[in-house]
Amino acid sequence: MARFIVVVLDGFGVGEMPDVPVVRPQDTGASTAEKLLNHFPLKELPTLEKLGLINVVGETKSVMEANPDANWGQAWLAHEGGDTFMGHQEIMGTLPKPPVVLPFQQSIDAIEQALLKNNYQVSRLGKPGLQVLIVNDCVVVGDNLEADLGQVYNLTANFSQISFDQVKQIGQVVRSANGVGRNIAFGGFVDSMRQILNAIETKADPNGEVKYIGVNAPDSGTYDNGFQVLHLGYGVDAATQVPQKLNEVGIHTYLYGKVADIVQNETGTSYLSVVDTERVFELMHQDLQQQTTGFFCANIQETDLSGHLQDPRQYWKILEKSDKGLEQVISLMENDDVLVVMADHGNDPFIGHTRHTREQVPLLVYHKHTQGVEVGTRTTLADVGASVTAFFGAGLPVSGSSFLSLIK
Repeated sequence: MARFIVVVLDGFGVGEMPDVPVVRPQDTGASTAEKLLNHFPLKELPTLEKLGLINVVGETKSVMEANPDANWGQAWLAHEGGDTFMGHQEIMGTLPKPPVVLPFQQSIDAIEQALLKNNYQVSRLGKPGLQVLIVNDCVVVGDNLEADLGQVYNLTANFSQISFDQVKQIGQVVRSANGVGRNIAFGGFVDSMRQILNAIETKADPNGEVKYIGVNAPDSGTYDNGFQVLHLGYGVDAATQVPQKLNEVGIHTYLYGKVADIVQNETGTSYLSVVDTERVFELMHQDLQQQTTGFFCANIQETDLSGHLQDPRQYWKILEKSDKGLEQVISLMENDDVLVVMADHGNDPFIGHTRHTREQVPLLVYHKHTQGVEVGTRTTLADVGASVTAFFGAGLPVSGSSFLSLIK
């Protein structure tokens, strides 16, 4: 048997989706990869260049060039907005449903009652009608301010005062009491809870009404020391996704980084809460050296974090680390293995806001004996998942069309 490898460069989009002017005007002009290449015109990413990055992005100021031997294309987002959680569910073959949009204030009463029922100490902070919850004096529950507003709630914790296992238990209670698409329980070792509280901000809806309140995660200090995270999804049927479909035919799934935190993989191997780019690749390289078959999928989260920080220089450093990691992945590939390098949305560090950008994503496909193939513009990220199951002769997921016949 052979191996199918997917590496997701989180937030590395290649230009706004066609519907952006109507559904997300704040993302007009977004083009993460192109702007980074233009900002660092003399810097190179030799592996991504070989894989066809310039083929996808088109003309730039970069010294890098298109590769006529590359196999390449791009994919649209079938899910609304530009969300990491739904992006990865889509990659795994899920048919995205319209998200529930519900400001935290509309869920705060039910969440508070659920926490009190489970014997947690709960208080409120803020003005009436615009408040966060403080749980056991060390966890802040409120709106996620980085993703699409109203679709995600955050639990931001100080691990100097509470363990991650305890935070996960609180997260399960919060999850049970609301219907938005995702709840994120995370934290890090912070000197003082005051740093997290000082990072509480409010945001307005498109009409200018201030309706959202939560912790600005990059400013909270939780990313800086001992960061750990758990993503708690709603309404995703794991039985229709790639890991379960592969398990039915005896194929093992290995997940690395953020994808391991957000995709259910009960019968496979998941490396949870791994953020460091070099560590993600190190784990993948170790498994590729030992395993001759299987599905291997890694998420490189630090590109996305750099976008949230609006830090192009840091973003490029992570791309350079990823380029080296991909070079070693290719060196470990056998004749029949397939590699797909892609993204899940955009996160343009030049756009002027700190949220994800709704962008198309690259599809860079490597197979030792296939050259110069254009896989076209795919209408959903789920085409990757469908290609994975087709590769192993498994049943197709609920969404997506395989492009495997173009490659093999």
